[in-house]
Amino acid sequence: MSEPKNTTAAREGSLEAPTRHPIAWKDPEFGNEASLFKELERVFDICHGCRRCFSLCNSFPTLFDAVDESSTGEVDGVDKKVYWDVVDHCYLCDMCYMTKCPYVPPHPWNVDFPHLMLRAKAFKFNNAPEGSKPITARDKILSSTDLVGSIAGIPVVAEAVNAINKTEFGRKMLDKTLGVHPKAPVPEYHSNTYRKRHAANEHPTFDPKPAGDTRGKVVLFATCYGNRNEPQLGEDLTAIFEHNGIPVRLAGREKCCGMPKLELGDLKAIEQLKNENIPELAKLVDQGWDIVTPVPSCTLMFKQELPLMFPDDPEVIKVRDAMFDPFEYLWARYRENLLSTDFPHKLGKISYHVPCHLRVQNLGLKTRDVLMLVPETQVEAIERCSGHNGTYGVKKEYRDVSMKIGKPVIRRVSDSGADYYSSDCPMAGHQIESGLPGADAGTATPPVHPLTLLRRAYGI
Repeated sequence: MSEPKNTTAAREGSLEAPTRHPIAWKDPEFGNEASLFKELERVFDICHGCRRCFSLCNSFPTLFDAVDESSTGEVDGVDKKVYWDVVDHCYLCDMCYMTKCPYVPPHPWNVDFPHLMLRAKAFKFNNAPEGSKPITARDKILSSTDLVGSIAGIPVVAEAVNAINKTEFGRKMLDKTLGVHPKAPVPEYHSNTYRKRHAANEHPTFDPKPAGDTRGKVVLFATCYGNRNEPQLGEDLTAIFEHNGIPVRLAGREKCCGMPKLELGDLKAIEQLKNENIPELAKLVDQGWDIVTPVPSCTLMFKQELPLMFPDDPEVIKVRDAMFDPFEYLWARYRENLLSTDFPHKLGKISYHVPCHLRVQNLGLKTRDVLMLVPETQVEAIERCSGHNGTYGVKKEYRDVSMKIGKPVIRRVSDSGADYYSSDCPMAGHQIESGLPGADAGTATPPVHPLTLLRRAYGI
């Protein structure tokens, strides 16, 4: 094996804490094809010489197989068309960066594989380079969650969409028109959104009690999915927080966080969404509110990706510093004796999947820790990818690969004998469900979200 190219040191690994560099997406060099391919070759050569990530997503086996089958046995023998296959298989889970790669910054080799893939995705989105699979209408539609949700969530339309999606004919039509695999889980749509439900209910007022980094009152960023697909998430979260004396409100307006567009490489769309969301949220932070979201990917978008894309925007940084995962928030309250631990209902054994976008937030297992406050409750954590990965797992060309990635998780859930299985990512939960015994017949046991479990334990 040749020594990695364009490197400044031969030091193996790093003992320093990983750090991320800002994403210079507006720098002309970011979109320069020659510069991009030079960096792809440099990083791919390092990955080829390391191979610690072979068991993660399919990007790495795709690269390593191509190297091994090339005429030289090195990256320089790989057809550049394969580079785009590697890019397409990356869904920006960040797990290679956070758990495997020994060469992330501040190591001199400066490997940030996910953000290099993001750079390539952005180039592909803007330029449709030769040898890459084209960005299709399907890709743009699936990533336009606000648009799809606003149409599919219209009263009567929602019921029709849900009914059709449950039929064999409907799934064949989804396959034919949008390339959505017939066995991939697709969410239901609700015309009675969470934002409507929140507005229709009375909410108690409390005097906020700060604790640690929390200020004791929260804005719920409902998310596209939590608002239109599983509004129960917002209801459960609000009930739990209000039960613990934490006021909950919604922002005056809300758009998609931008994560689906990030996975597509449409960075200008992310800026537009940022300009919709951030001023409203920053204003509420100035008024003393913290922010929570029920979907880890959305939390990560505000905590990590937007601050790296807009490092000089003080409002983005302000929102980042006020953003919490719900169980992170509850655990902080518990440590200050401000969380009720009066649980009339036990939960038994829970098989708990930890989503990738939660793991990379470096919070520890706060969901597990909070659930284990419930008497007679055992939580077995599974820290592996479910294979859903945003829109990746529903696309027909990637469905089989996504199920292969998720198979170890599905097997552990199936063999656990647990009373419940659960994931902070509702989409990951349904991905697991789609691989369990009885899934094809529609009889597989569905997942129960951790917020729902905690609310059941409280009996509220």
